[in-house]
Amino acid sequence: MYNFKNDYSEGAHPRILDKLIETNLVQQSGYGEDEYAQQAKAILKEKLNNPDAGIYFVSGGTQTNLLAISFLLRVHEAVISAKTGHIAANETGAIEATGHKVITTETADGKLRSEDIANVLEAYALAPHVVKPRIVYISNSTEIGTIYTRDELKALFQFCQSHHLLLYLDGARLGHALTAENSDLTLAAISEYTDVFYIGGTKNGALLGEAIIFNKPELAIDFDYAIKQKGAMLAKGRILSIQFLELFKDDLYFDLARQANALAMRIASAVREKGYTFLTESTTNQLFPILPKKVIERLSQHYQFYNWKNIDAEHTAIRLITSWATDEEKVEAFIRDLQEA
Repeated sequence: MYNFKNDYSEGAHPRILDKLIETNLVQQSGYGEDEYAQQAKAILKEKLNNPDAGIYFVSGGTQTNLLAISFLLRVHEAVISAKTGHIAANETGAIEATGHKVITTETADGKLRSEDIANVLEAYALAPHVVKPRIVYISNSTEIGTIYTRDELKALFQFCQSHHLLLYLDGARLGHALTAENSDLTLAAISEYTDVFYIGGTKNGALLGEAIIFNKPELAIDFDYAIKQKGAMLAKGRILSIQFLELFKDDLYFDLARQANALAMRIASAVREKGYTFLTESTTNQLFPILPKKVIERLSQHYQFYNWKNIDAEHTAIRLITSWATDEEKVEAFIRDLQEA
């Protein structure tokens, strides 16, 4: 059985493991004050074109969302998300457990637009008897593989600014979004058109780790207290910073994401050649092909993937995910089995 369920089935890119071993006995300060953290932050600030950005390394995506969103919200405030958004559909109610409502709205493609936010604001206008929407949560790529264009992100950010909202971007698969064949976004543009976002390492070459970016440093005042209080400040913070230093010093991060996308697009082409369609038109490493159930049954004998959504009595959308480490021979084997099914 070969696993197409996620993009973190493997460990870490060998360069990261080599660097961790190479620096293993070099003494460093703890709690994120190591020299590798300073180097990694300097590289990221240059790529963001934002020398004042506040950057914090933590271990995982759910932890990141919980830390940042709960920190930014006052007790009576809420966060807006697409219904498919990770904080709404997963994460075990982590945001709600802090006392903050997640207001969800239906979207056709997993992306939020200004009109979606306007509808929520209208529905929650009866102040002070309802929670106050304060943060708009989006993902790039989204949980169903779609991506934001530069114009879409800019329009959403400008709408948020004009309505005193903060725009927060979940970047668990940000590398895959930025290297998608139809992407026109860069890290610098995301830094310009969001208030806070994070760069996901776990799903793109790192053992673990995410980099939280506060584009406006005033929003990050005392955020280190929140990290410590929530148990997210690693004494051996070097474990995180070394990985981001290695991923970004020569754009390994983007090379790995580009490789994962390319493998997914090979599968996508084979799906189209068979005449099958997709739940969403993804150009990233997440695919949602709609296949006959008899085909899914045959493929399930050799490959693991999620049955995502029943379409009708005969068809189901599945989710396939490729990673930087996906075996190319297994991709070709999957394609052959798909063609023969």
